[in-house]
Amino acid sequence: MKEKFLIDPNITFLNFGSFGASPKPVFEKYQQLQLELERSPVQFTTVIGPQLIQQNKEALAHYIHCDPLDLVFVTNPSYAVNLVAKNIQLQAGDEILATSLEYGACDKTWQYTCSKKGATYVRQPIRLPIQTSDEFVEQFFQGVSNRTKLIFLSHITSATALIFPVKKIIDRAQKLGIPTFVDGAHAPGHIPLNLTELNCDYYTGACHKWMMTPKGSSFLFAKKEVQDSLDPLVISWGYQALFPGVSKFQDYHQMNGTRDFSAFCCITTALDFIHEHHWAKVAESSRALVYSNAERFASLLGSTLLSPITSEFVGQMLSLPIRCSEPEAFKQHLFETYKIEIPVMRQDEKVFIRFSIQGFNTQQDLDCLFAALEQEISTGKWLRK
Repeated sequence: MKEKFLIDPNITFLNFGSFGASPKPVFEKYQQLQLELERSPVQFTTVIGPQLIQQNKEALAHYIHCDPLDLVFVTNPSYAVNLVAKNIQLQAGDEILATSLEYGACDKTWQYTCSKKGATYVRQPIRLPIQTSDEFVEQFFQGVSNRTKLIFLSHITSATALIFPVKKIIDRAQKLGIPTFVDGAHAPGHIPLNLTELNCDYYTGACHKWMMTPKGSSFLFAKKEVQDSLDPLVISWGYQALFPGVSKFQDYHQMNGTRDFSAFCCITTALDFIHEHHWAKVAESSRALVYSNAERFASLLGSTLLSPITSEFVGQMLSLPIRCSEPEAFKQHLFETYKIEIPVMRQDEKVFIRFSIQGFNTQQDLDCLFAALEQEISTGKWLRK
């Protein structure tokens, strides 16, 4: 699989989860579209591009099982979270409930939004390791109050790489009449995703991570019942345009100014690649590599696994707590000294190292990481066991 990607062969790339990487045919399609944009900018922007966006939206909707009219393309999940956050009607004393393990940029968005309205962003503590999904759900719902206006949580977390039992959370929230918003940045192309069955109110996912499209390609899903409550972040020609056959949701949010939207138009090519190369089998092999190495790395680092190593909680990524006082510097040290690209991340007072396994990764890649960490533990400069 390595020859099908553009990743520098001199790098041990164990950080697919951060930004993904496009296979060669997908990137070639991206460049072809950009060239087409430059050759005929008016026709591409006003005629060809919108048609391609619709075709790609339909393909994505089929892949994640929803109505294409309930999707709009956005550049990244952070944009989608901001769009929803700026439109939630909050009063002083209201609460947004999340876990203590959410992505930092989303934490900042909700903290900012709540501070403007006199509301509270509640980061419900989640004990690690997680033992069962039912235990997780019970811990989480201890944070619910009669002031909870929205539940926001990750499908797969960034720092801890854990798959959350979002369906159980959504079902219980619906019984309480609380809307739900799932941050699925890591989910599409990583784990099976059926938005119709999930039945949350809002969902955002990145196509440029595990679906392998070019960077700047993500989506926001919103149920029809909540779409009219979402005013655009950017007022442009779509506002009150109401083109025949196009919903207000599409008008308001899809076309909001001049930009290169070629990345959105590569989704069909990425899905073709996924199907052609039997990616379900590739993902299964990648998970097997994660699972077979979990105990080995936990033992090396003197760490406790964050959950049972099963498909309920773990996909193609594994995070482990490490004792490192300078994680940002240590991350760069691993790259400069060993040519290993891997994230070392803070989550409040804890630090985690996370490896991602994609189709081009091998046991040799993880052996390189193991040897590097073993060496760093022995010197004691950056890492302690």
